[in-house]
Amino acid sequence: MTLTHLTRLFLPGMIQRSQGKILNLGSIASFQPGPLMAVYFATKAYILSFTEGIANELQGTGVTATVLCPGPTASEFQVTANQQASKLIKGKKLAKAAEVAQLGYQALTQGKTVVVHGLTNKLLIFSNRLAPRNLVTQTVRNMLAEDK
Repeated sequence: MTLTHLTRLFLPGMIQRSQGKILNLGSIASFQPGPLMAVYFATKAYILSFTEGIANELQGTGVTATVLCPGPTASEFQVTANQQASKLIKGKKLAKAAEVAQLGYQALTQGKTVVVHGLTNKLLIFSNRLAPRNLVTQTVRNMLAEDK
């Protein structure tokens, strides 16, 4: 709700000035269902859809909207989400937060709508388009399960 409220609060002034940029934080989770973290994945899907929608509405106004969609990133998120033992995280080298932030900033300044960090993440998202939804959902569940 906060993301939508803040956008509603600040966007009219940006449009009135014919300049402004919005950067929202999505995730590769935005592109698929997420068993074991369903609310998180659904929230990220909302952020992606919302940002793409307003980016289209803003064409020609001088205002842009960008959504940054990183994959797993070195931060406190894994501990907070109790995911440090998941197959997705355990033993993996995670992207550095500063690197992800830099990509988001570059995309913002270039007026891009959607930016995904990392080739592996881009391939994952593309493969989701080709695979049956139930296979994608089960694969995500397997990745989020604890690595024993």
